[in-house]
Amino acid sequence: MPKRQSIGAATGILAPIIAFTCILGAIKSYSQFSWTNNALSDLGIVHGLTGTLFNFGLYTCGVFALAFAVLGLFSYLEKNWVGKIGAAVFAAATIALICIGIFNESFTPTHYLVSVAFFVLLPVSLFIITAAFAIKNQVRMAVFTILIAIGAAIPWILYFTLHYVSGVAIPEFISGVTGAIWVVTLSYKILKTEN
Repeated sequence: MPKRQSIGAATGILAPIIAFTCILGAIKSYSQFSWTNNALSDLGIVHGLTGTLFNFGLYTCGVFALAFAVLGLFSYLEKNWVGKIGAAVFAAATIALICIGIFNESFTPTHYLVSVAFFVLLPVSLFIITAAFAIKNQVRMAVFTILIAIGAAIPWILYFTLHYVSGVAIPEFISGVTGAIWVVTLSYKILKTEN
């Protein structure tokens, strides 16, 4: 079990590194991209290096994040049924992320549905996991996790209420970064616990 958790934690650290390296590389390779007018997924249908890099980054990150969910997170929270539910919802979010990379914007309405699924399931899973940490009296992790969950949800709440940009790249990126911070932090905590 500890070895599984360590492998899961390692994949949790690698997942966002892969994702953001590929996303930022795709953005750099496509000068027409606009943070305020585009969706990040617009990069996935650009021919050549841009689309390949972007889609590869998403589904590879999704696979690594799924390994984190199954081997690391689920094992770490397994003695708590609320934690198991939270880990399962988080795993569903990672499957949606894999699907975003596989089914780019050319696949309508599949791409839209899996994108919505990812950005809804991510904060929902974190709210559930917050409850799991609270039940285990892990107050600091509960507070940290709920702040991350709020951080992942607020860009979308503001987008739909204030329409502060015409495209969704900014809320997508902020939500993704906050989720990545949580995954890396918990992965580090798991590795530290195992050593």
